[in-house]
Amino acid sequence: FPSLSGNDNSEALPESIPSAPGTLPHFMEEPDDAYIIKSNPIVLRCKAMPAMQIFFKCNGEWVHQNEHVSEESMDETTGLKVREVFINVTRQQVEDFHGPEDYWCQCVAWSHLGTSKSRKASVRIAYLRKNFEQDPQGKEVPIEGMIVLHCRPPEGVPAAEVEWLKNEEPIDSNLDENIDTRADHNLIIRQARLSDSGNYTCMAANIVAKRRSMSATVVVYVNGGWSSWTEWSNCNARCGRGWQKRSRTCTNPAPLNGGAFCEGMSVQKITCTSLCPVDGNWEVWSEWSVCSPECEHLRVRECIAPPPRNGGKYCEGLSQESENCTEGLCIQDKKPLHEIKSQNIETASDIALYSGLGAAVIAVAVLVVGVTLYRRSQSEYGVDVIDSSALTGGFQTFNFKTVRQGNSLLLNSSMQPDLTVSRTYSGPICLQDPMDKELMTESSLFNPLSDIKVKVQSSFMVSLGVTERAEYHGKAHSGTFPHGNSRAFGTIQARNKATYIQNLSSISTRSELKTTAIFGHLGGRLVVPNTGVSLLISHGAIPEESSWEISLSITQKESSLQPEGTDVLLGPEVTCGPSDLSVSTPFALTIPHCAEVNSEYWNIHLKKRTQQGKWEEVMSVEEETTSCYCLLDPYACHILLNSFGTYALIGEPISDCAVRQLKVAVFGCLSCNSLDYNLRVYCMDNTPCAFQEVVSDERLQGGQLLEEPKLLHFKGNTFSLQISVLDIPPFLWRIKPFTACQEVPFSRVWCSSQKPLHCAFSLERYTPATTQLSCKICVRQVKGHEQILQIQTSILENERETIAFFAHDDSNFPAQMGPKAFKIPYSIRQRICATFDTPNAKGKDWQMLAQKTCINRNLSYFATQSSPSAVILDLWEARHQHDGDLDSLACALEEIGRTHSKISDITEPEIEEPDFNYSRQNGL
Repeated sequence: FPSLSGNDNSEALPESIPSAPGTLPHFMEEPDDAYIIKSNPIVLRCKAMPAMQIFFKCNGEWVHQNEHVSEESMDETTGLKVREVFINVTRQQVEDFHGPEDYWCQCVAWSHLGTSKSRKASVRIAYLRKNFEQDPQGKEVPIEGMIVLHCRPPEGVPAAEVEWLKNEEPIDSNLDENIDTRADHNLIIRQARLSDSGNYTCMAANIVAKRRSMSATVVVYVNGGWSSWTEWSNCNARCGRGWQKRSRTCTNPAPLNGGAFCEGMSVQKITCTSLCPVDGNWEVWSEWSVCSPECEHLRVRECIAPPPRNGGKYCEGLSQESENCTEGLCIQDKKPLHEIKSQNIETASDIALYSGLGAAVIAVAVLVVGVTLYRRSQSEYGVDVIDSSALTGGFQTFNFKTVRQGNSLLLNSSMQPDLTVSRTYSGPICLQDPMDKELMTESSLFNPLSDIKVKVQSSFMVSLGVTERAEYHGKAHSGTFPHGNSRAFGTIQARNKATYIQNLSSISTRSELKTTAIFGHLGGRLVVPNTGVSLLISHGAIPEESSWEISLSITQKESSLQPEGTDVLLGPEVTCGPSDLSVSTPFALTIPHCAEVNSEYWNIHLKKRTQQGKWEEVMSVEEETTSCYCLLDPYACHILLNSFGTYALIGEPISDCAVRQLKVAVFGCLSCNSLDYNLRVYCMDNTPCAFQEVVSDERLQGGQLLEEPKLLHFKGNTFSLQISVLDIPPFLWRIKPFTACQEVPFSRVWCSSQKPLHCAFSLERYTPATTQLSCKICVRQVKGHEQILQIQTSILENERETIAFFAHDDSNFPAQMGPKAFKIPYSIRQRICATFDTPNAKGKDWQMLAQKTCINRNLSYFATQSSPSAVILDLWEARHQHDGDLDSLACALEEIGRTHSKISDITEPEIEEPDFNYSRQNGL
């Protein structure tokens, strides 16, 4: 054998050596492939029989003899020599080898007959990299959809095997035929079930290590489906036109795990007409029948004029009547003839007495009618207000100079105003009605006051509002409105845009939203400050020499009224009381609302809470009824009622285009960590009381209003609301990832039950030196209206600019009693009522007054009142409580005057006087 000692490992052994007769070596054990783990060497072994020598050759070179460990034994069966050899292979040896193939080793065994070679065994360094080549990704799939999660394990030697975990538990695809994990390490779920929702992890492992992928969240969602429609409800009107509705619910199936809500309306409405009940009425009596042997004749009638229909009442009274037909000449019931005669004589005398009384009543009535017609012919106009100078008849004279501007509110725009109008008054101003003086005579209603000098084209150009808004000098009467208090106005109508700016700091923390006062015969007004809720008690509604304590409050806790389906509570729940009182003249209750008024999209109802705590419908706003009256302005509803109680407005959307108006406001404050700054975005009903609640809460938290609130038109079309923070300065501020946008489901916004929606964002500045914050807040409805609020503020209290907002400054006057509560002086109100309550042949009556004051529907309600004009003026007072726009009323009366003049073809002469400078303030 060649020597394997020393350093000459390259000397080749002979392929065969002459030997004694025998067999070639047979390998009983050949070297196996092996992996070096970390720095641990591996052992290769080889065993052959019969074998005189065994040596290893690695990578084509013989391994040194000293590195071999040999063991020799005898096979007991054959008696042949068995040799076993071991060698160690280290990590360094493998790393130092640089060849075209892996590091390999092979055994060569010798016997007397020749040599044999074993298989080549490869030796590789085992490893497993840390990062997966592809992590599984989370998915949202519909139920019964296919789920495929891909996983490519890290590179490794030997190749890693993959196992899937669900919620940290191994998945056995053999136990679930719906799951397959055999396809290239991927996880396949053929039909997703709700139970398949969870966190999935891919596990890769080999002999070196185990690796975990990122977890993938799988959500199996269920889209909502509509149930079947219910049957149509009964018509809500017992008589005439009404509504029928049917509903369905999104429960077939109900949306689950973020599945889409059902599209479309949950309620359908159609019009219906109920047949009105018709009470029966008697036809005329028939002719008397032939006299019977019992000395009686009969007549009959039937209940057919008309017959009762649709549940109407049957006729009251007898259908048959009988009487004696012989005028007492016949003996009845065996009585003597003279007794019968005496009874008939008494009956005849009674008839004569009643006939005489009836004739006397008719004569008196004819006399009264004649006197009335005579007086009317003598004074055709009576107490008609055809000259607006009468409207100032209740004022004492005073000095002022104004210049008249064109009034866009004049109903007849073709008549150009005379800009040279001038008047001169002398004496002190007094806004209190002259209750202790005699009322003006009828003739004074036609002639201007003696000290008024006028040059006008129409005698109605003297405005009702001149005494309140004229520039005057002198001492005001104690009955006037207080000086030094800016009058606050709302945006109830486009023309009433005088505004009062009040700082956020002027609103106090939340207190009980309740006002109480004692009222008498003169009436008055109650206001819940800064909420838009008010109550007007008309003059004469409370009996004389009586005093009632009346309260007005807003429910602050969550309302007990729970709307059905997509119905919405449009404003606050308002209580006026005590509930056991009722007034003879309707009072006006004003409740703000957040609906964009459109009868094609909304059906708005007024509801009242009963003593048992249940809610019952009073009326629909569009309904024609004589029990109460609702006038819907853009931002408030004015209701005329006769009984106190708890009331609320419910909106029923009848179209996807129904709009709920939301006010969007942003507040900010520093958090406990001085580097953090909190932004809070509120979406609340566009009512003053909802905004006041948010302001009060923010004051308690130290929040500051950062931008003037804006109006968002939120449609009832089931699309959600998104609120996001944009354009944050990148090197000054940061916001947590995935928190810059928040989405609120439609149902959370639409059915909020008066609780303001609130989303918070936390921003962090990099250094305390950053004191300025600039960003944008985007509030939008998906596929709908969007508002952008630009935030530019200092986060330091002493540097922050106070943002002003608009509010009613009525906190100083929560209760006003008597004449001070009304814009129209009582004496002028009396004249207007006297003029328009009485029907006029020329068409000037209360219906024209209603038309000119924009009251065009349900006039039958006013017809049932003792003084329709007084109720119309009460409604005007309720609508103009914050602006006192007497100009509009004066223009309406002026228009009626011009119309009356055209009808009667009466032309009043123009009075020429020297010009005076005549000016008005406040746009009058």
